[in-house]
Amino acid sequence: MHWDFIVILVVLGGLVPWLGRRRIRQLLLLPGTTQMDRLTLYASTIAFQWAAAGVILWRAAAHGIPPDQLGLSVPRSALTVSLSVLLSALFFANQVFSVNRLASRSLDPKGLLPQLASKVFPQDNLERLAFVALVSTVALCEEVIYRGFIQFIFQDVTRGAVLLGILCSAIFFALAHSYQGRRGLLSTFTVGLLFGAVRAWTGSLIPPISAHFVADLTVGFLAPVRLRKKSPENCFVASSVTPNDSANSAENP
Repeated sequence: MHWDFIVILVVLGGLVPWLGRRRIRQLLLLPGTTQMDRLTLYASTIAFQWAAAGVILWRAAAHGIPPDQLGLSVPRSALTVSLSVLLSALFFANQVFSVNRLASRSLDPKGLLPQLASKVFPQDNLERLAFVALVSTVALCEEVIYRGFIQFIFQDVTRGAVLLGILCSAIFFALAHSYQGRRGLLSTFTVGLLFGAVRAWTGSLIPPISAHFVADLTVGFLAPVRLRKKSPENCFVASSVTPNDSANSAENP
């Protein structure tokens, strides 16, 4: 394996999870966040995601890896479109069900997810617009990084072991969301396996990108409306682009 690929894997498997947990600890210490705090958080996340994906695509191109090997193509258009619609509908239904289930419970406003959600979710139209940009970035860049680059790299070094590529990409994806705790780690690992399998089947990142976007946008917009009523302090629950309860159902993605 090329030395720069090893460096990228070390960063994704070690530094990125550590930074995520550190950011969450800092957020938990804050009594609240302002609009500027949230917009700054969105902007910094967008910048980091594009920078990471850009470096990865640059190094992949430098080593002669064609875009189609990273899933940046549509070799089977009918299958790709069908699975994109099906997977997106599945994740939309799952997020709606999960948020409604959470809304029926008594929630501890001091719990991890309520605290995070109250400090991350968009609260007005300007923030919602920025949140759409955030979700679009996360869905595209994370799929390029994990289902595109990492899945290809491990499949390549093992001489075509597709299942190992799927497994390793899911592990790295779960580690990146380790700030969600053990339950979030398990759920994102499961989602990573599903997304990786679909990417291997279709040869395209479009289905996981579509489902990732729908899942994050749904919980980000629906949870504040459904869950704000549950807390006397107007705490929200769930998140996807930061923490995702769909109950950590489906990240983040």
